[in-house]
Amino acid sequence: MDLVNVSSKVIFLQIPSEIWYHLDSSKTMKYFYLGRQPYDPVWDLQKELHARRVSGGIGNIVLFVEHDHVYTFGKNANSNFLLDSKPDDADVIQIDRGGQVTYHGPGQLVCYPILDLHDYKMSVSWYMRSLECVVIESMKKNGVIGERKHDLTGVWIEDEKICAMGVRLSKWVTMHGFAFNVNPDLKYFDGMIPCGIFEYGITSFKEQGIDIEMEVFMEQVIDSFNDIFERNLHEV
Repeated sequence: MDLVNVSSKVIFLQIPSEIWYHLDSSKTMKYFYLGRQPYDPVWDLQKELHARRVSGGIGNIVLFVEHDHVYTFGKNANSNFLLDSKPDDADVIQIDRGGQVTYHGPGQLVCYPILDLHDYKMSVSWYMRSLECVVIESMKKNGVIGERKHDLTGVWIEDEKICAMGVRLSKWVTMHGFAFNVNPDLKYFDGMIPCGIFEYGITSFKEQGIDIEMEVFMEQVIDSFNDIFERNLHEV
């Protein structure tokens, strides 16, 4: 096993399968960064981690990753929301979360919490608002005000979405999560109707004039995650 780096906050892995060397059933939340990966292997990893969390074989964990270019459809998504004008180098995958079509790609920090909500609050709405709060608090650390929109998930800067969310829960254990636009190529969003929403746009930290390394922002997200899920320091 050859790790890139182990910090006090997150374990950096060269390949996803190295994660099994670091998992146990302890109550301490663990964070892992998988680097840049194709979508399918990480989805398979999520499913296996989910099954082990349900059985109690592992504790709560959070995965971070940058994906290769991919459009994912939620289980009841409208395929017409993916446009013929989309770039040709992105995969298209049907998955098991809720929601419409979403893009993932380089420059986007994707977060997949595998959490048993029996340890927190058994409420889907509470969980979604908590994820939004994690993102909003992380943005504040960079002087950017993130907002919610009534009846829409995710985090926004005025009328532009900067963070998309889509989750799946089974036996109160979570999968999937959120995707935050640090500095992705926004042309890929032109190839779809993001999350099925016609009237609003897409933005990123880069578009907002924020230049930050992915690993730096990831550690800010971890701090916010610990505040909200582990120390309950913020109202959701």
